[in-house]
Amino acid sequence: QVQLVESGGGLVQPGGSLRLSCAASRSIFSINNMRWYRQAPGKERELVAGVTAGGSTNYADSVKGRFTISRDGGKNTVYLQMNSLKPEDTAVYYCNADVSRTQGEYWGQGTQVTVSS
Repeated sequence: QVQLVESGGGLVQPGGSLRLSCAASRSIFSINNMRWYRQAPGKERELVAGVTAGGSTNYADSVKGRFTISRDGGKNTVYLQMNSLKPEDTAVYYCNADVSRTQGEYWGQGTQVTVSS
C-alpha cells in the first residue's frame, strides 16, 4: 500500500509559477510509474505528466515546455514544477502511484490550482 500526500496548490496569476509536491509513504523507486493528473470542473481527469522508476518522463502536449516533473528519492517525493501558467491549467491536481500490475495504483487527495487574475 502507498499513501500519497500532495501539497503546493494555490491561487496564481496567469504567467506565474507553482510547484506541487507529492510525498509517498514508500520508496518511489519501487513504484513503476508516478504520475500527475488533473481534473477541471465538468471535465474528465487527464494525465499531465509521469515519471517511471527508471527516470523516463512524459508530458501531455498541453503542458510540454511549461511543466517539469522531477523526483527526490531521498525524500520519496515527486514534484511538478508549473511555469507560464494559464487559466486553462485551473484544476484539481492529483498524484498517482502505479505500483505494479499486482499491487495496483493509489491516489492522493488532490490539491487545487487556480490560475486567475
